[in-house]
Amino acid sequence: MDDPLRHHGDSEAREAELDFAVNVYAGARPDWLDAALRASLDDVGTYPSADRAQAAVAALHRRPVDNVLVTAGAAEAFTLIARLRPWGCPVVVHPQFTEPHAALEQAGHRVTSVELPSPFELDPALIPEEADLVVIGNPTNPTGALHPASTIRSLLRRGRVVVVDEAFMDCDPDEAESLAGLRVGGLVVVRSLTKHWGIPGIRAGYLVGDAMVVAGLALNQAPWSVGTTAAAAVLACTSPEAVVESRRRAEEIRDWREHLEKGLADLGVHHLPSAASFVLAQVGDGVHERLRAAGIAVRRADTFPGLDGSWVRIAVRPPDVTDQLLAHLRTKFVE
Repeated sequence: MDDPLRHHGDSEAREAELDFAVNVYAGARPDWLDAALRASLDDVGTYPSADRAQAAVAALHRRPVDNVLVTAGAAEAFTLIARLRPWGCPVVVHPQFTEPHAALEQAGHRVTSVELPSPFELDPALIPEEADLVVIGNPTNPTGALHPASTIRSLLRRGRVVVVDEAFMDCDPDEAESLAGLRVGGLVVVRSLTKHWGIPGIRAGYLVGDAMVVAGLALNQAPWSVGTTAAAAVLACTSPEAVVESRRRAEEIRDWREHLEKGLADLGVHHLPSAASFVLAQVGDGVHERLRAAGIAVRRADTFPGLDGSWVRIAVRPPDVTDQLLAHLRTKFVE
């Protein structure tokens, strides 16, 4: 592994019998989503357009169309943000998804890491006043921490851009702390559709923000970066029927997560409260490797700045699947 910031859970799930490393929803895609994806193939003979998808996202979040940019997954959004300006003091709040940090380094920036102490709650006082870019996840991957929207808003300053990665906000049935609908200068919210809807092979996502920032990001976007099928996925996953199904999935994920958290608590395994589709657990050094040897993939956490090898991130799964992991922890790894 050359760059730990570019290590992701999918590499750990390969050839595993049980996958708790990838945070993709463990259920079937809705029929209407599959139908939309298949129907999009009829249009692949022409160049793609994300205009309809852009309008649908704008309607969902009740924002003007020029506040929206559809992207090839959240990863493209982070690359565009990294290249938006010659950032003087870009800050990434860790532990969090490492792709924004990697994208900034790849663009030639020297990144300032702010590592939050356990239990990894956001403290605005830790952010350097000179920061002109601040990136934070909410809920944060891998900690599952859901920061109050008011706390994140307090980071806004004149001349500063605050980027909030809300890739897992759809795990909260009410999305009460989301900032996607807030119209304020300097705020950019990034959303992903791949996990909640089970389509990681289709790079589909978007960002919302003030018009000037979004226009600058759009200037750096490669032509036709959002393919026809990805645009169709965005359009389908922002429809009224998708809003209903999204909440149902969020409630189901919450129930699955509570089952996992109770099982870990019963075993005496330290873990953090989570608002996402995963739980960060401190199982001890060497447990990740022993689970891997048993055919069980959990996400190693030592590649996240601020964490070490005693932590793992465990994706939530239906109770019968989770019980298989808990049984391994009970019989082999917890003294």
